[in-house]
Amino acid sequence: YRKTAYLFIYYLIQFCGHSWILTNMTVRFFSFGKDSMVDTFYAIGLVMRLCQSISLLELLHIYVGIESNHLFPRFLQLTERIVILFVVITSQEEIQEKYVVCVLFIFWNLLDMARYTYSMLSVIGTYYSVLTWLSQTLWMPIYPLCVLAEAFAIYQSLPYFESFGTYSTKLPFDFSIYFPYVLRLYLMMLFIGMYFTYSHLYSERRDVLRVFSIKKKKI
Repeated sequence: YRKTAYLFIYYLIQFCGHSWILTNMTVRFFSFGKDSMVDTFYAIGLVMRLCQSISLLELLHIYVGIESNHLFPRFLQLTERIVILFVVITSQEEIQEKYVVCVLFIFWNLLDMARYTYSMLSVIGTYYSVLTWLSQTLWMPIYPLCVLAEAFAIYQSLPYFESFGTYSTKLPFDFSIYFPYVLRLYLMMLFIGMYFTYSHLYSERRDVLRVFSIKKKKI
């Protein structure tokens, strides 16, 4: 009972946070048009960072066994967002004003709204055909677009990291870390990670929909 209550509250918090973000972005877009896209990060960046920081608890959930999922694919998904949000976007004010930030936030919220709604209801044993299908299918077109948008954000940030020297540092014995090179390396790893994550999500989708169809037949 305590595990169910805890997971329900966790999913509810995430659902409320992402609902607020998506609603805020929608209202701002209809009120201010394209101008709202420029200051998306300033308007909702704090709540987005809070939601993504809390999502790291999901790794602990999987590790201790209160959430049934595979640790490594979830780690890859969370790492993508943490790196892009905290390392690339938050550290460079020039990137915060780019349209790609607004696009990323929309993609992330669409995926999380479907996933957390489904997870929140499934914890208490409530299933809906449309919601189950949506949570297991929406990621198929959107997740690759997310990765492309993340890669584009990294690409746009490279000149600023080169100019300002952010995170680049000199080490003893004539060694140094040039952060733009680290980002270029991560850019390649991003697409490799996408392959593993996509394969895992596809297998998970097949299993969930198969089990759901069996439950429907029994009912």
